[in-house]
Amino acid sequence: MKISLGQPIIIENVSGAEGTVGVGRTARSAPDGYTIDMGQLGSHVIPGAILDLRYDAERDFEPIGAMGSMPQVLYAKKTMPAKDLQELIAWLKANPGQATLGKAGVAPQALGALFQKETRTQFEIIPYRGEGPAVQDLLAGHIDLAWGTPASLVHVQSGGIKAYMVMARKRLNIAPDIPTAAEAGLPAFTFSFWWAMFAPKGTPKSIIDKLNRAGMEALADPAVRQRLESIGMEIFPPSEQTPQSLGLLVRTDIEKWWPIIKAAGIKIE
Repeated sequence: MKISLGQPIIIENVSGAEGTVGVGRTARSAPDGYTIDMGQLGSHVIPGAILDLRYDAERDFEPIGAMGSMPQVLYAKKTMPAKDLQELIAWLKANPGQATLGKAGVAPQALGALFQKETRTQFEIIPYRGEGPAVQDLLAGHIDLAWGTPASLVHVQSGGIKAYMVMARKRLNIAPDIPTAAEAGLPAFTFSFWWAMFAPKGTPKSIIDKLNRAGMEALADPAVRQRLESIGMEIFPPSEQTPQSLGLLVRTDIEKWWPIIKAAGIKIE
């Protein structure tokens, strides 16, 4: 985007409250195209179901375009007896409430709740402050399962942990031996953290279009694509990189995940 726009881009990482501190700052910024939010499912969809926000994730932003998504992977300690997902589900049913699953953030907890509902299993969900600590406990055998990004596949390749499925529409190029959820027996079970750009409400359409074109040009660059795909990110096809597609994506995920989160009584810990 820096090359397409012909000017430098300053990146400011703003953390706190599931990303809502930074998102809220963007919502209050001038709609002039100089403040952009790189948001994701965990910052633009999930918090609205559990927090009293001072902004609306749909009404207070102009969608610019979706960039890519990183699917979650279901990992297990290496001594877990199940060889595949169906054996794991059978094991969980035979041992209700005995397994532990580590998660970092609210979205993976919602995913855990949905998994239990879809498979009619029960296990304890343990919160962690990040994927790293959860995977370390998985490597040590302190927990049985964990959700994680493709970044932890390095431990599968070294034999330290197992991976039962990747929650994507197709197998990952960096892990072609790991089946998708559909291939493993859960056809409707996909979950990816998408990343996308948003601008404050009222940003002129001409600016939104210019920023969208710059984003699409960056994603079309072979070097950029290779780097993103090497870490397990799926780049959205051009037809899904439009502002309209991003707006629909946010609305669809709100309609899907808010009822699940509220029904499970999930809170930020």
